[in-house]
Amino acid sequence: MQRLGSVRPPVRLRENRTRAVTVALPRRTSHSFRYLAAGDYWFNDDAADGWAGPNSRLHT
Repeated sequence: MQRLGSVRPPVRLRENRTRAVTVALPRRTSHSFRYLAAGDYWFNDDAADGWAGPNSRLHT
C-alpha cells in the first residue's frame, strides 16, 4: 500500500471479504490515487473527478 505522507492507513477486512481503507482528506485539495488488486494489478476509478497521468484524481 502506498503511504500517505508518513502515515499508513489501516486496512479493514469487510464481511464480504473485500478490503477497505478510510482516509480523511483536507477540504479544497486534490489527490491522486489508484486501486491495487490481486497480482500487483493497479487500476483507476472510472467515477473519479479526473485523471493525472496514470492516476485517478479526487477533488475534495
